[in-house]
Amino acid sequence: MNKKIVCISDTHGKHKLIPRSDMGAGDIIIHSGDVSEQGGEYEIILFLDWFSELPFEHKIFIAGNHDFWFETNHDIPTKYKEKNVHYLYERSIEIDDIKIYGTPWQPEFCGWAFNLPRNSKELQSKWDLIPNEVDILITHNPVFGVLDFSYNEGMGCELLYKKISEVKPKIHVFGHNHRSYGKKKIDETLFINACVLNSKNYQVNKPVILFFDTETKKVNYFDEETKKIIII
Repeated sequence: MNKKIVCISDTHGKHKLIPRSDMGAGDIIIHSGDVSEQGGEYEIILFLDWFSELPFEHKIFIAGNHDFWFETNHDIPTKYKEKNVHYLYERSIEIDDIKIYGTPWQPEFCGWAFNLPRNSKELQSKWDLIPNEVDILITHNPVFGVLDFSYNEGMGCELLYKKISEVKPKIHVFGHNHRSYGKKKIDETLFINACVLNSKNYQVNKPVILFFDTETKKVNYFDEETKKIIII
């Protein structure tokens, strides 16, 4: 059975600017972090109020480097859980046989939230928590060399790339780098930079819409460039 999954990221408090028609309704919506700009509780609650009312059966998100409130709050109020909002902090959820894991950590970047030293044992220990069986991996940071290019350098994580090469999720959803929105398939994994804001923080990028076959574990999406249905 095909499940419609919509991916977004890096809304930075501008979530209401996303046209509802670009998302539609569906089974799962995934937000891969930076729901806020300054990371205060007020911003987080505004996001949760909006996110919880979207017409999706399940709403899943992780924190990003702007979302400081979640550094000391690893859960969300019950009233949002009752609306099938799932906050993933180093944990998994299984929906209709789709195994999903989310974690907010990333290599150190300008002293923001959920930062650990690049190529450190501390950061490796976070990636080691990723389960061997995962269909959709959600992180805020990209892997090194894949949709991570910004200001003449790659912002991605080398250690995460190695872990994904071992685990081979069907989908890796992330954001963080506003300059590299898009999709790229490498081996068995579809990498998705789902940033809806561009490098100037204008809302220009469309949510990424996927269809996941729960029986075959095949993923397909409509490629805007080639105007073809792509199946991985």
